[in-house]
Amino acid sequence: MEHKNVNNHTYVAIMAGGIGSRFWPVSRTTFPKQFIDILGMGKTLIQQTLDRFLKIVPIENIYIVTSNEYKAIVKEQLPQVAEENIIGEPFRKNTAPCVAYISFKLYQKDPKASLIVAPADHLILNEHKFIEVCDEGLGFVNKHDGLLTIGIKPTYPNTGYGYIQHENKEVAPAVHKVKTFTEKPNKELAQTFIDSGDFLWNSGIFIWKVSHIVEAFRKYLPEMYELFMADLDKFNTPSEKNTIQEIYPQCTNISIDFGIMEKANNVYVIPASFGWSDLGTWNSAWDNMEKDYLGNAVAGNNVMIIDATKCVVHAPEEKLVILQGLEDFIIVDTKDALLICHKEKEQDIKDYVAEVKRNISDKFL
Repeated sequence: MEHKNVNNHTYVAIMAGGIGSRFWPVSRTTFPKQFIDILGMGKTLIQQTLDRFLKIVPIENIYIVTSNEYKAIVKEQLPQVAEENIIGEPFRKNTAPCVAYISFKLYQKDPKASLIVAPADHLILNEHKFIEVCDEGLGFVNKHDGLLTIGIKPTYPNTGYGYIQHENKEVAPAVHKVKTFTEKPNKELAQTFIDSGDFLWNSGIFIWKVSHIVEAFRKYLPEMYELFMADLDKFNTPSEKNTIQEIYPQCTNISIDFGIMEKANNVYVIPASFGWSDLGTWNSAWDNMEKDYLGNAVAGNNVMIIDATKCVVHAPEEKLVILQGLEDFIIVDTKDALLICHKEKEQDIKDYVAEVKRNISDKFL
């Protein structure tokens, strides 16, 4: 497929620093969900993400931004990515410092750069459509002074996603101006959003020219801008690592959505449908896994199910699991932890993990 809007100034940053606590006990602090094959598809989420972007840009234009503690796992899972393209963050400071780091680094290296920023742990079923949308987005940001996000046409009133409201008229083919960003709504509000027809799920995938996002940091997060700009000449040199070590503790812990996208007046969105899920929870995994005739989704080689329905089961390959009589449950077995939890309580898994930390031991986290 010919990418008319991709040139050697196009880069991709895959964000892979998160902990994924709602996928506990498979996802652990030391080995989070982006490095796991949650759906039993034969490749981990970050491997699938890299494969997808290799269809858009060459490997040397892809950067992985992760936590220092995960650099070794990234190297192991993505051996084809050069070591200097695996960027370690010294502290977890949310997405704004993460985006600033890669943006200023590229700005120093190639001021004409365009950048796609995407999380490492999302599922995209229709790759062809996804690549088309990225092409459209790059075409737009290369011609307009705009920060672009990809919005997903909602299929049901999901309460776990943020929403983006857009204006009806297109400012360019497939591109709309954003009116508002809204945090996760309750069920009734989510239904209202869907009925109105001008709300999209916020996918957390962004496309922009690096010079435009640097300018947005100057306007909306000036302290962070100053920190990175003061040491711009250190990027892409041997002193980059020490510089980042000094910059990060001074950065505000803030998301790129809250810090810039919700404030800027040049934010645009492409409404899209390409079989997207942020795979945030076991329910979203269940939605996207193959199911038996009773609606059970199973990842594991030796799982035997006897009159159980609509369950999601994740078990080690070598372990025999026999499941009888449960309906709508999450059953996740690992070598040192077992979770059995009703599907409607999945948002509470984070709280259970916090309880484990407080009352039992953080060795299970």
